[in-house]
Formats: sequence, structure tokens, C-alpha cells
Amino acid sequence: MRNVNGGIIRLVLAAALVLPGFAAWAQEETAAARAPQSPPVTRAADLVTEEDAPRPALIPTAAFAGRSTFRSLGISPDGRRLAILRRVEDMSDVVVLDAATRAPLKRFTVDKDQSFEWFAWAGNDKLLVSVSYPGKYYGFPVRASRLQVRDLVTGGGWMLPVSRKALWGGDLVHMAEDGSSVLVAISDFVGNPPGVYRYELVPDAKPEKIVSPKTGVWSWYADDAGVVRLGMGWERRRLRVYYRKDAAAEFDLVGKLKADDERSRYWSVVQIVSGSDRGYVLEEGESGRVGVRLFDYAAGAPVETFYENPDWDVDELWLKDDGSPLAAVFTDDRERIHWFDPDRARLHARLGRALGTEDVHIVSRAKDDARMVVWGGNEADPGAVYIFTPAANTLDPIDNLRPELDFRQLVKPQPVHYRARDGLAITAYLTLPRGRPARGLPLIIMPHGGPFGVRDQLEYNDEVQFLANRGYAVLQPNFRGSGGYGDDFYEAGAGQVGRGMQDDLDDAMDWAVGEGIADPARVCVVGGSYGGYAALWAVLRNPERYVCAASWAGVTDWDKMLAYDKRYLTSAGNKSWQARIRGDEGFDLDAVSPYRLAEGLSRPVLLAHGTADENVPFKQYELMIAAAKKAPVPLTTLVVKDEGHSFSRPESEQKWYDALGAFLARHNPADRPGAERGVARPVAGDAK
Repeated sequence: MRNVNGGIIRLVLAAALVLPGFAAWAQEETAAARAPQSPPVTRAADLVTEEDAPRPALIPTAAFAGRSTFRSLGISPDGRRLAILRRVEDMSDVVVLDAATRAPLKRFTVDKDQSFEWFAWAGNDKLLVSVSYPGKYYGFPVRASRLQVRDLVTGGGWMLPVSRKALWGGDLVHMAEDGSSVLVAISDFVGNPPGVYRYELVPDAKPEKIVSPKTGVWSWYADDAGVVRLGMGWERRRLRVYYRKDAAAEFDLVGKLKADDERSRYWSVVQIVSGSDRGYVLEEGESGRVGVRLFDYAAGAPVETFYENPDWDVDELWLKDDGSPLAAVFTDDRERIHWFDPDRARLHARLGRALGTEDVHIVSRAKDDARMVVWGGNEADPGAVYIFTPAANTLDPIDNLRPELDFRQLVKPQPVHYRARDGLAITAYLTLPRGRPARGLPLIIMPHGGPFGVRDQLEYNDEVQFLANRGYAVLQPNFRGSGGYGDDFYEAGAGQVGRGMQDDLDDAMDWAVGEGIADPARVCVVGGSYGGYAALWAVLRNPERYVCAASWAGVTDWDKMLAYDKRYLTSAGNKSWQARIRGDEGFDLDAVSPYRLAEGLSRPVLLAHGTADENVPFKQYELMIAAAKKAPVPLTTLVVKDEGHSFSRPESEQKWYDALGAFLARHNPADRPGAERGVARPVAGDAK
């Protein structure tokens, strides 16, 4: 969430609840989402190159993996103080600065095994902070949490009292405008649904129960006046929505959605205006596009369309203090903002011009806009954070997101378009190395994770820039099943794992080779999660195409992966997920599982995984290791102890970059002699 114009930016996903009156508005068969008009295939002559620029020096991997110590920043409502949550190695603290002078005022710390997770200003003189710490649940290690109040005037602090059996300290549902009290959703025991409690933010205050727990309701929402009006959660394989008009009314069931309904990927987190049954949601309309709708919760029906982009789904709705829409966010090749407030649109444009960058966000602001925290960056710049003081017309830098990285040495990715073998239009993002002709380059195809409903876009990516700095062209295809291109494109990926999705990657290579950009004998596939699976599958399915592959946390056995996923899904949800991965009911997933064919591996592979991965369990790595023991080409391996599915520590990310750089330098060096003339020479150990 971002704090913009005093209102909370809520990520409001598309709602498709089966509500009374809803059926009359939407047909049983929703019109397929209109895909944007297919652009022409990109030609090499259309590309922007920097071949005349000097080749950059090799940037150390530590610079790409390094992170700012700042994790979040927030201006106090009166604009006088700036709070910063920092992480330094395994320690965290919260520091409070004078926002005008940056002089330190307060610093709060926790014990070594504890960590600050987030904070929120409670008025001008207090901070509400989430503190996590190690605990156990039935003997298993977990992270428990509590909410702590820090008083900046007295310097004191105290925990909000909760049941000793509560695992987590609660979710913030609402905060009074003056910061005097909060509403917090708390479960009194693991596995029990939460109730909502009011806390006065003074020492020794006792919690007051506002809403009792309700079976199946795990999320509660309040209106702007602090009245809890809506609850939502899964019960008996249905998403159920409960609503009431005011604090005196009972909650009524107003909607439910079957778990196996394809529309279950559309649901909404809502905004409700006090004294009204109406609020704004994001919802798919008759056109098939997700837009901003004014919704009547009591009637269970949309009232009118406030905004809909003709080509792209709305991703987010930003709100003003009064609950009215401030802006809608959508993504074409990059995130775009459609402003409903002309003054804010002008300010945003002004900040962009001042920072000289495409992407700008106001991440925190004072109540009267006297002072703001602003981030600016783009796909070739990880960005920096500034304090903007409108009255003085100043932008004062306070932090770089990659402190050791010189963004002037980076290059901009650019969108390209090609046709898959069945005619489907595919968008990809191509990053060309600086100081090299865009001819006969070594190419890295980098498929994204997910795979369904996820996409790449024009935004900063450390790994892409690391590879481009080493001299590789990097191509990121949004293969079929990716999000953001309409329902037809999304559904085209159903049942196509390792099949049509993989064809799209091969066709991306054919486009780059056909345009003369890539050397066909120097193409590797690199990815993480599903992208890691696609990398492994690329060199097993089509070893004649690819010289090597590198996988972080990739799936290696789909049957075992689906069995693992089953533990976290309802029976209906599991059936739907199985169908999306497997496709035809009788299809044998062994036919597209890398470990089943690992004995025939004939290309070099870097296989890497974290031992604490809960998304793709470490067992998937171990299966591949065991299966590839007799392969003609041995695996190169990397195990990062206690690391999860994505990198939580800079040193873990650096280990991956170091291993990847060394692996590529050996098996697909960017400066292979004669390569830029289209002459590819084999590397020792390559399959013939």
C-alpha cells in the first residue's frame, strides 16, 4: 500500500461475486476480454542501440545485490518528522528524523532475534510498529508478532495486549484520524477466525471487542469513519461476503463465489464510504475489461462505471481523503496513471520533469502536502528517494535504492513484438548490451515465474542489468498465459506448461536470430521458479537450440509439485489448478518434467535452490540431482542455506549472480572470439 494524498491506496482486484442483482447486470458468459490491437512484428531496424557508446566496466555483483538499508519511510501527518524502518544485516531499527534538517530525534531497536516488520504513524507523536519474533506452533518453528506503540514525546513504548495463544498480533483495520485509537483484527488462537478490537493508544488500555469472530471470515474492512462494515473469507469451498449498513445492524450474507468458479481469480478488497452503502471497486464489465465501478453493497450490484480503459485492465484504484477516486493505474508496457485530479496530474508531471525519469511515486505525504517522500526511477535506474518541499520547491535526496550502483552504466530495455508459430502475438522486452553491435549477440532468454497471470513489464530488474553489463542481450517474453493481455491470451496458456508456453520461448529465439540480433549457437535460458523450470526444460526438450540453462528454484517434477500444492488448496481449487497445469485429463506430466529425462541431459546446467523454499520445495532440487547423476554432462550446483523462494538477503542474491556469471563465462562467454561475425565456436564440454 502507498500513502498518496492522505488516502490509502488499496489494491482492489476485480470483483465477480455472485451477488443478488448481479446476474441481471452481467451475462452468464462474460465477453472475452478484448486484447489490444496486435502490433506489427518488431524489426532490428526499429531498435534503439547503444553500440557506439563505450563498453561499460564490469560492475561488481555486490552492487546489483546490494540494497538500501531503508525498508520503508513515512512522513508524520504534520510533516515535521520522518520515520525510517531500516535493516542492517540481521538487525532492524526505526529511526525518527527531523524532516526539515534530517537531524536524528529518536531511535528504537529490538532484540537480536526480533525484527520490525512495518510501522504506521498514529497521529504526530506516536508510531504503531509490528514486531516479529521466533516462536513455536505444535513444536514447529514459526514467526510470531505483536503490535507495539512507541511514544515519541515520552520515549516510552508498550505492546497492545492480546491472548497469549495468539500467534500474530493482528492486522490493522482502521486508525482514527488523530491517531488516538486503532481497530485491529486478531485471532485468539491459531486456526480461529479473527475478531475486531478497538485499542485506545495509551498505556495499560484494555481492548474492546467491536466485532466477534465469524466462521469463515478472515478479512474485515471498515469505512472511513471506522465502522466495520464488511467481512470476507472462504467457507465450505465458497468465498462468502458479509455486509452491514451501520454499527447497529447485523452482518448479512450478501454474496458467495464457488472455489471452482473460473471467476474466483477475480475478487475485491473494497473501500466503503461512511453513511453510504456505496463504494468503488474494480470489476470486470460487459466489455471484458476490469474498470472502476461504483458499487452498491447492500443491493449487491454495480451502479455505474466510473472509469474503464479501452485496452487495458485497471490494476489499482487510488483514493483521496474523502473516499473519492484519485487515480486509476493500468499497465501497457509500463505502469501508467490516469489521474482524476488535475492538480495531482500536474504535480506528478512536474516531479517527473524535475527528476528526469518516467516513473515517479509519492510514497508518503503530510496531511497538508507541505512535505512529501518521493521515489523516482525507471527500467534503467533502480531509483532514489527524495523529500519534496513544495513551498521551497526543493527535492532533497535521502537514499539510493542500490547505493553502490552507477545507474549511468545501465541500459534501457525496450518492447518488441513477434508472432508465435500459431500466429499468437507475443510482447517481449529486449535489453541490448551497451557498446556492442546488435548483431550476432549471445542471447539470454529469461522467462518470468508464475506462470499464469504474471507478466514482465518495463521496470528495473537487477538480473537483467547484470547480464547486459556482462555483454548479453536479454529477452523476456510474455508467453501465453501471462497476465495483462486479456482473457483470450490468459486462457491460451491453459494446459500448455512445457508445450505451447515453451514454444513461445523457442519462437522468441527464432525472432531474435531471424533479425540477426542473436547468434543461434549462443543462446541460453535463465529463470527462476516457473522460469527456472522453463530453462531446464529448454535444454532437455530442444538441446539443439540452447547451449546452456540456469535455474533458480525451478520445478523439476510436476506430479510431485501438484501433490505438494494440494495441501494448500480446497478440493475444488486443486482440481482447477490440476486442470490448468495438466490440460487434457489423460496427459502424463512426466512427459514435460525435467527430472524424468535428466539422464539424457547433454547441455550444461546451473541448478540452484534455497533450502527453506516453501513455494517450490527443496525436494524438487534433490530429485533433479539424483536423476542427473548418469547424465553425459554433470550439473553445476548452488545451494543457499536457509534461503526461500526469492532472495531475502543480499548475500544470497550475490551468490546467485556470482555463480551465474561464472557459469555463463565458461559455457557461453560474451566475448568468444569471432562471435560477432556470426562464427560460434564450441566450449569444452558442450554437446556435439
